[in-house]
Amino acid sequence: MPDGKDLNVKSADPAVREMIAKAAKLEVKTVWDRYEAMLPQCGFGDTGLCCRHCLQGPCRIDPFGEGPTEGICGATADTMVARGLDRAIAAGTAAHSGHARHLAHALLKVSKGQAPSYSIKEVEKLRAVATRLSIQVDGRSDMDVAGDVARAALADFHEKDTPVLWAATVVNPERAKVLTDLGLVPVGIDHEVSEIMHRTLYGVDSDPVNLLLGGLRCGVADLAGCYMATDLADILFGIPQPTVTEANLGTLKADAVNIALHGHNPLLSDLLVTRAESRKGAAMAAGASGINLVGICCTGNEVMMRHGIPACTHSVSQEMAILTGALDAMVVDYQCIMPSVATVAECMGTTLITTMEIGKIPGAKHIPFTEETAAERADEIYDIAIANFKRRKGKPVDIPQIKTPVVAGFSVEAIVSALAKLDANDPLKPVIDNIKSGNIRGVCLFAGCNNVKVPQDSNFIAIARKLLKENVLVLATGCGAGALMRHGFMDPANTDELCGEGLRAVLRAIGEANGLGGPLPAVLHMGSCVDNSRAVALTVAVAQYLGVDTDKLPVVASAAEAVSEKAVSIGAYAVAAGLPTHVGVMLPVLGSQLVTQVLTDKVKGLTGGYFIVDLDPESAAEKLLAAIDERRAGLGL
Repeated sequence: MPDGKDLNVKSADPAVREMIAKAAKLEVKTVWDRYEAMLPQCGFGDTGLCCRHCLQGPCRIDPFGEGPTEGICGATADTMVARGLDRAIAAGTAAHSGHARHLAHALLKVSKGQAPSYSIKEVEKLRAVATRLSIQVDGRSDMDVAGDVARAALADFHEKDTPVLWAATVVNPERAKVLTDLGLVPVGIDHEVSEIMHRTLYGVDSDPVNLLLGGLRCGVADLAGCYMATDLADILFGIPQPTVTEANLGTLKADAVNIALHGHNPLLSDLLVTRAESRKGAAMAAGASGINLVGICCTGNEVMMRHGIPACTHSVSQEMAILTGALDAMVVDYQCIMPSVATVAECMGTTLITTMEIGKIPGAKHIPFTEETAAERADEIYDIAIANFKRRKGKPVDIPQIKTPVVAGFSVEAIVSALAKLDANDPLKPVIDNIKSGNIRGVCLFAGCNNVKVPQDSNFIAIARKLLKENVLVLATGCGAGALMRHGFMDPANTDELCGEGLRAVLRAIGEANGLGGPLPAVLHMGSCVDNSRAVALTVAVAQYLGVDTDKLPVVASAAEAVSEKAVSIGAYAVAAGLPTHVGVMLPVLGSQLVTQVLTDKVKGLTGGYFIVDLDPESAAEKLLAAIDERRAGLGL
């Protein structure tokens, strides 16, 4: 049994620590056990100096100059590191854009009447997106417009004579010129991913600077995929509005049919939510109090911000939900799902259900999802979960009695609507005025995941706490949002305690103007990983209001506990957008002094953005504040 000190090193979340102790007692291996079994990790891989991109390798270069200084093909450390980083960006881009393409196909089916369980929920946004894409809307039916928007989305994946629309039309004109002049505007999302794989192949591009520029271009394609996924999800499922809900393992209910929705794509999970009421009778007939849906990771964020579904847990602690013994089914789509959940589910009597052909897991039950048969598949999932509850009923479970109030769902539209209560004619003016006065010193977006190398949530907590006290407005997405919500940062009752005087006054004024009788939460939840596009949209809106480029704004980003290649691609487009971008774990680039210098310094002269790699949260917070103050000084504030 691990002692209390050991548990604190693993997670800052007391609910997770309870389940880690239970796992040790049951001798169930968790992500922390598997990490410890890997120590010490390979130093060559950690610095990016390991290459297995051809069959002559793997090759490794000695970072201290006491061994090989080049690979078998002659690739230097600089080339090797740049190639590896590019491939991570391409993988992240493929993931986000794959999510978007799935939604585009779904929208096309809806427009043709081939997806009876789905409809257009946001006609105004459909027409706004179409107008942005120069698609005719006047005098046309919603379905005709939807079909053209879906076809425009799918066209953005392939190489064409015009730039990717979801990149070229979503940035401000000044930024578009910067990207164009640097050759960083993608001509096709799939094209950019494919080109990275080509140029990093044995015997192709070996110029590290050229490789890094290609990686930034692919990063801009990732922005397009994220933005597209956000737009299409809003059209199909609704624009998120502030909703009151809860987070942490205490959201599970011993007497209910508990189903966790895990992954990233809302197509099936949203339908499961809307069909829950129709299956409540069957659950009660089985002896349950009802159906209790909870979210994990970004699928959880999707259904939280649109339906108020509570978040059970996030990222590195996903196994803990199963370890409670209260979970009757875990339904997964794709991305960030650890294969180990199948083993833990088998131990605890939970059915793990995979639904996507590209995301199967050995040991799981596979129920293939299609838009045409979505309702039938949803009911099949409910039948399995209810049957599992009947077997579980009356048996002891271990649900930590820990949960936190959350106000989630701050889309850009919701933020502008809230600001309009202060100034209906000029909604952005109150924010701009408070930035100018210093009540809002700057803005920070928290994104990314949890990393087992970091005590879970600790970096997010430390940096957010410091920035809030210094009057920095904090936005959050993905499992970064999950970390902060589980520690009370999205509970308005904690706003006064967490925020500095200026920010506290701003959040209180907005909250009271909107009839809340108190402030907004200290951290604004903007959605899932693809919804980093919402933060970009807000940044672009402020830049256009001020008549400056985005690299002049006191706006920064932080992936404080990054783990996925998706975090690398998000970081690439944040830097391309001109933002100082912090990463709280070591990127595999230290093996190349050149690549490290380009990413943390030289790229600033090109795009205005740059990476801040700092594993110490207190030091990282100071660097983010310095970057904000540098931008403020540049604006004469």
